[in-house]
Amino acid sequence: MILGTGKCPRQKTSTNMETLELIEPQTAVPNVAPNDFLPLNGTDYLELYVSNARQAAHYFQTAFGFQPLAYAGLETGLKDRESYVVVEDKIRLILTSPLHSNTDIGRHIDQHGDGVRVVALWVDDATSAFEETTSRGAKPFMKPTREEDEHGYVVRSGIHTYGDTVHIFVERSHYEGVFLPGFKSWNPYYQPPVTGLKYVDHMVGNVGWNEMNTWTKFYGEVMGFNQLVSFDDKDISTDYTALMSKVMSNGNGRIKFPINEPAEGKKKSQIEEYINFYEGSGIQHIAVATDNIIETVVALRDRGVEFLRVPEAYYDDLKGRIGKIDEEIETLRPLGILVDRDEEGYLLQIFTKPVTPRPTLFFEIIQRKGAKSFGKGNFKALFEAIEREQELRGTL
Repeated sequence: MILGTGKCPRQKTSTNMETLELIEPQTAVPNVAPNDFLPLNGTDYLELYVSNARQAAHYFQTAFGFQPLAYAGLETGLKDRESYVVVEDKIRLILTSPLHSNTDIGRHIDQHGDGVRVVALWVDDATSAFEETTSRGAKPFMKPTREEDEHGYVVRSGIHTYGDTVHIFVERSHYEGVFLPGFKSWNPYYQPPVTGLKYVDHMVGNVGWNEMNTWTKFYGEVMGFNQLVSFDDKDISTDYTALMSKVMSNGNGRIKFPINEPAEGKKKSQIEEYINFYEGSGIQHIAVATDNIIETVVALRDRGVEFLRVPEAYYDDLKGRIGKIDEEIETLRPLGILVDRDEEGYLLQIFTKPVTPRPTLFFEIIQRKGAKSFGKGNFKALFEAIEREQELRGTL
């Protein structure tokens, strides 16, 4: 359904925040024209707060082919939490759990369930990124902080965005360690093969009623993003539910944040379901790119990843709608892979079922063959598939 070309630093990254000053969120934004004041090199890492980091790391290794990278916890001097870092090509996930009750991490999990807390962005100058964004109205989350060990130093800073989600700016040109200061290498015996995932293509946020324009304005004015495209309830609707979406992209196109809000429909939309169960705005899904979606989906399926399925009729007239593609329709059909075309090429995509107990966070697997669009031609079939899952859950 959505896009990006997020590159990522080759060096590794971490999250030791014992010395950081954390500040509460806000939403007000001044009227500042967007420009290229915030150069972003790509997605550095995503940090998920989860109830059991060790088990979550095992799941992402086993099911998605992530490789073990780094660890922080009691053995590295942390007393309040434990983090495992897993990596596949340019995608890095930090999986973090609290070690005691009554912690900020635990309260986040209690309210939202397992989910994305931090979207970290790789920058050349974390201090400048902080100053540029906060001067335009972003609420500080982390003041510029230098973290160092025997491998060098990183500088990180951060700002609040929608809900309890935060962006951390990571400057790492002077660091040669495995991930970030405070982490040590994690090299267990269990290292299953990769599945072909390459980088974060885009990340989709769900926000509440009438909040989409507030947050697209935030990304435009505070972070200098541009709006690529928008979809209203006429574009994204079924007989029962609807939503609206706008796609925001940074200057070089490496970071893309589609933002969804609910629209009026006969029944409860997937966005409303998300907001109800997540108890607020947050990251709905992470789209990850592959160079061969057929091989990747087969590998993921064989490891137990479950995908949404569209009706068989979707494939009956696919060639007529899409035109010539390299793949055989009869190869895509049993896997449930969707296809859409724009003026620059076509894309193939598929969506997992939620990977968390609550029906919130899921993943998209996407392969682009020239297309820079967002799978608009698949919206109706996709959302009808989501509605069937909602009906089974009793939440439609």
